[in-house]
Amino acid sequence: MDVHIIWDLPDDPDGNYVHIIDGHDVTIDEVEEVLRDPDSDTTVSRSSGRPMVFGWTTTGKYIAVVYEEVLDDPLTLYPITAFPAPPPGG
Repeated sequence: MDVHIIWDLPDDPDGNYVHIIDGHDVTIDEVEEVLRDPDSDTTVSRSSGRPMVFGWTTTGKYIAVVYEEVLDDPLTLYPITAFPAPPPGG
């Protein structure tokens, strides 16, 4: 899936890059992998009301990614947060 993903600069202390990398036990590659995977399960975050996907990474983690859709065409997403999640049925 052709998805553009927006990351803030790594030195922006308030940006999504720092927020996701610091203490969430996921990598940027894992977040992008789940956002681009058409088999990821899409839902809505109960706490924020934003779109959210759950999916497996090639590293074997099952993660959740909360994001904003910035543009529809081309599809452009801004990850807000990401974290390991319990796998379905687990």
